[in-house]
Amino acid sequence: MNSTVTLPTWLFALLLLFAAVMVLDRILMPGIRWYLRRRVNRVIEEINTRLDIEIRPFQLTRRQALIDQLVFDDKVVAAIREYAAEHNMPTEVAQAKVQKYANEIAPAFNAYIYFRFGYWLAKKIARLMYRIRVGFFDDGEMKAIPPDASVVFVMNHRSNMDYILVSFLVAERTALSYAVGEWARIWPLQTLIKSMGAFFVRRNSRNPLYRKVLERYVNLSTRAGVCQAVFPEGGLTRDGAMREPKLGFLDYMLRDYHPEHDREVVFVPVGINYDRVVEDKSLVRRLDPEAERRSKWFVAKTTLRFVLKTALMERRKRWRRFGYAAVNFGKPVYARAFCAAHASEMGDGDFSKMEKPQRIQCIETLAQNLMQSIARVVPILPVPLMCEIVLQSPQAWRSELELKARAVERIAELRGQGAPIDISDAACERVLSAALDMLVGRGFVEINEDGLYRARAEAETVLQYYANSIRHWR
Repeated sequence: MNSTVTLPTWLFALLLLFAAVMVLDRILMPGIRWYLRRRVNRVIEEINTRLDIEIRPFQLTRRQALIDQLVFDDKVVAAIREYAAEHNMPTEVAQAKVQKYANEIAPAFNAYIYFRFGYWLAKKIARLMYRIRVGFFDDGEMKAIPPDASVVFVMNHRSNMDYILVSFLVAERTALSYAVGEWARIWPLQTLIKSMGAFFVRRNSRNPLYRKVLERYVNLSTRAGVCQAVFPEGGLTRDGAMREPKLGFLDYMLRDYHPEHDREVVFVPVGINYDRVVEDKSLVRRLDPEAERRSKWFVAKTTLRFVLKTALMERRKRWRRFGYAAVNFGKPVYARAFCAAHASEMGDGDFSKMEKPQRIQCIETLAQNLMQSIARVVPILPVPLMCEIVLQSPQAWRSELELKARAVERIAELRGQGAPIDISDAACERVLSAALDMLVGRGFVEINEDGLYRARAEAETVLQYYANSIRHWR
């Protein structure tokens, strides 16, 4: 006798969905993974043939293996026990916290996304907005860096565009790993950023357990030769001037450094400057403690309007609106040479054998040397230069000819001091006119019926912001 089994429609649909998922997981996904892995490996082989600094095996380690390496690191395990005892909690609870921190910090570098998508996107965005200028103060020394060295690009931090600009400019030489703040931990941006090799940092965290996990990641990646980009200032400048360096990352990199048998660590100073910083008004606004805090909706709406307006603008108009963005690479600083030069202060010149107060003192000396090297290569651009000239007598009406004449004199002074200024005599008139027009167009400088110029009183803070980027040459 035949019998019929009747299923509800929802259950039948659920079974079909489950069967489709199983087919996808067991049959289709392995083939897709194999295909993607082949393409990624092909990209890595191709790119490593032309990079000055090859992609390191540490960067290609499976993310879960990297997380496990952090969680079970000897120093992290010791920190877990200490933290658990101090807070009177089970070790398992403290270890779960470490697991969470490691999962948050560890990147998921994907060479295909970095070089095939990230490089293209960074180039498009940078060139969409700015006329790009790049300079090497000694390209021969850059090329002489040992290929197995740990290279750390140390740079001033003026804008969130810094990440895009420098990644694009060094993509022909190496793949960079950045420390990114919590602002980028939003879906799907965080997935893209991690696939680009960046790692997230809670910049204001004082949790010793979290700091230990971060320290071990930075130390392990440095020892493995991963090329990194670091902002010693720790955050964006708000007044335009370079800030005092924070020592945390440099200390993490070097506290276990043995100059005799560890791989060389090379610090490359990078100076960045812009004719127009996208976030200038919001950064300056933070200097006012009484300024009303902007809502997230206001920020999102303003950002979207800015992006759409910029994207729809003609290239020439965009370039007139944003001007130049420039990056200069300075003379590399070698950790071994620094240790040898300061051997009298460092005992036998080994960071790993020093007590913390002495080590921090030496790290501070290194940080100050690096900041001075960065300052020497920060580009002198037309708009910051013109802001400096306008602010010499902000409320005095002056002619265009007078402003340009003073700017030409200042250019000669800067060249005499060895400042990095790339304004040719032939283009000087046109470049200075464009800078003055930009300040007038943005409402920072006003012009009267006689054609005379002066700074708007309400815009002096923004003008000072740009002038401060080159004030170390005064």
